Amino acid sequence: MKTAFLFSGQGSQYCGMGKELCSHYPAAAAVFKQASWTLGYDIEGICFADNDRLNLTEYTQPAIVTTSLAILAVLQEYGFDAAMAAGLSLGEYSALAFGGALSSVEAIKLVSMRGKYMQKAVPAGVGTMATILGLARTLVLEAVQEASSYGIVEAANFNCPGQIAISGEVVAVEQACRIAKEKGARRVVPLNVSAPFHCSMLKPAAIQLRAELETVKIKPLTKTVYSNVTAQPIDDSEAVRELLTQQVVSPVLWEDTIIAMAAQGVDTFIEIGPGKVLTGFAKKIAPEAVALNVEDLGSLAQLLEFAGAGLPIPVSAV
Repeated sequence: MKTAFLFSGQGSQYCGMGKELCSHYPAAAAVFKQASWTLGYDIEGICFADNDRLNLTEYTQPAIVTTSLAILAVLQEYGFDAAMAAGLSLGEYSALAFGGALSSVEAIKLVSMRGKYMQKAVPAGVGTMATILGLARTLVLEAVQEASSYGIVEAANFNCPGQIAISGEVVAVEQACRIAKEKGARRVVPLNVSAPFHCSMLKPAAIQLRAELETVKIKPLTKTVYSNVTAQPIDDSEAVRELLTQQVVSPVLWEDTIIAMAAQGVDTFIEIGPGKVLTGFAKKIAPEAVALNVEDLGSLAQLLEFAGAGLPIPVSAV
């Protein structure tokens, strides 16, 4: 069995995420407490209780990374490991923490700043995103190109076969959706997002993030981590800053990433973080592989059952 860890991206958040595992595993609770200390506010409260802040990008991003790293801490207590890792957009920071390039504290601090920069890069109402379903990649790209006369519109996320997100100015995105439907798209879904992610409109955020990345020590990778920008392993730690900067304004090549991992022999994908969006993508991209997620006690139990009886219960488990 060759395993890859996949780390959840923005949009998977929900109130209550991480709460169950933190109540049973001190290792998970410790990640949250450290994150609250690092951020200077109560991240547990934002993740565990019903509130409006969780869906604001500047809070969403550190909340998801904190939750993902808390879940990872539990899995590592059980002895789970992976040959390689990747994260969808925001999740790439969690993957880099797993891969040793960033500490948990550095990853959480960076995504907190990243969220703030992205939130402020484009005024509210100027940009938007939509998902195009059931249309070939070439035809989506044609629709985007044809709609570009109306303004900025670009492919943002190549999620899985038949599911591509586009991003840009409102009118241009709407026109691209219209053209995509004319070309045979099964459905287009406007996304309720606070910014047009992964397009050139976020260049101001990319510039600010690059300056922030220059202050962080990037350590040598101890695991293979795939880049969203290239869908290939990151060659060395020096490339991390540039790739994370490019990622803000570049499409996420997620489908290509899973295909590349499967080509390297990965037959088991474990999604770590809130939700199971990436699990669904993996099943569509590499249907011959096993895909599981871990986000709470129930999904953890399913993973333990899959892995087989006899795994030791960590001392810290209640």
